[in-house]
Amino acid sequence: MDHAPKDDAPTNSQRRGLLRRLAAASALLGTGAVSANTGAKPHHVVYHISDTARAIPAIRNITNHLKARPDTRIVVVALGRGIDFLLSGNADEHGNSYDALVDTLMFKGVEFRVCNNTLEARQIGRDRVLPDVRIVESGVAELARLQIEEACAYIKP
Repeated sequence: MDHAPKDDAPTNSQRRGLLRRLAAASALLGTGAVSANTGAKPHHVVYHISDTARAIPAIRNITNHLKARPDTRIVVVALGRGIDFLLSGNADEHGNSYDALVDTLMFKGVEFRVCNNTLEARQIGRDRVLPDVRIVESGVAELARLQIEEACAYIKP
C-alpha cells in the first residue's frame, strides 16, 4: 500500500469549508428541537465585537457558553476595529494567530460575519478576511436583523 502524500490533498480553505458544512449540518439537526441536556429549546445568540481587544475575552465567553449549552446557535458580528481578528495574518498581543481559535469555534458551529462597510472604509480587501467568514453589507444592520428576525439574544463582551 502506497502511503505517499497525494497531490489532491485538501487546501486549508477546503478543509475549513468541510468543517463549516459539518458543523452546519450538526446544528441543523438540533434546530427547533428540545435540548437533551436541559429539556429547553436551543438558544440563539449574537455576539457583537467592535474592538479586537475584546476578541480573546469574547472567544473565552463563547467557549464557556458552548460548554454550558452546546446546542446554542452563536453568530459573531464584527465591525469597526473588531474585524481585525478575522483578517488573515493578524495575531494577538502575544503573537498568537487568531486563525486556530476561529477554526475551533467554526467547527463547533459558530458563525462569523464581518461588516463590508468597515472593509470599505478602512480600504481592506475582501481577500484578507479569513475563509468561511461571511461578509455582510452592514454590521449594525446584521445585528438588528439577527435580533428582530431570528430572535437572537444580544451579547457584547
